Amino acid sequence: MTTTYLANLPADLLARAAKIRLAVFDVDGTLTDGRLWYGEDGREAKVFHVHDGLGLKRLQANGVQVALITARISHPVALRAEELDINHVYQGQGDKRACLLELLDALRLQPEQVAFVGDDLPDLAPMRLAGLAVAVANAHPWIAEQAHWRTGNRGGEGAAREVCDLILQAQGKSDAERERWQ
Repeated sequence: MTTTYLANLPADLLARAAKIRLAVFDVDGTLTDGRLWYGEDGREAKVFHVHDGLGLKRLQANGVQVALITARISHPVALRAEELDINHVYQGQGDKRACLLELLDALRLQPEQVAFVGDDLPDLAPMRLAGLAVAVANAHPWIAEQAHWRTGNRGGEGAAREVCDLILQAQGKSDAERERWQ
């Protein structure tokens, strides 16, 4: 059974998604809504969507590695990554493409085996490298026009889950996942 928002996807998109062995996500604007929250004490807070978290766990359970590459350094990101058992977390990355290339080398993967999900200009170079480049619904237009696919949901509002579902569907793992939860 195909989920409605994933129905009638182009064959070339599904072919790209079927090859993915590593899904890389920007954080601010992709896993969050992009707003920065600071308390009176100067501490930063972030809001993550629970659907995205389950999607990331499902990818990992199905043999797709997950990584976070973000330009900012944030304790909430480290906490969320730990909670989701994400081992590849790279914060403070001014050159996300270089970071991605190092990760691909370490994991012995080719660019066509990676999906990169982003929303703004720092994500452009790694998206151009990735075999599957995804822009969230509210991505900057310059990013959206470079993507192979654009989510229906905005960053921080379930967009990452859509990417996870796309990859699992393209790899023929959606039905088994659905049955597992019934």
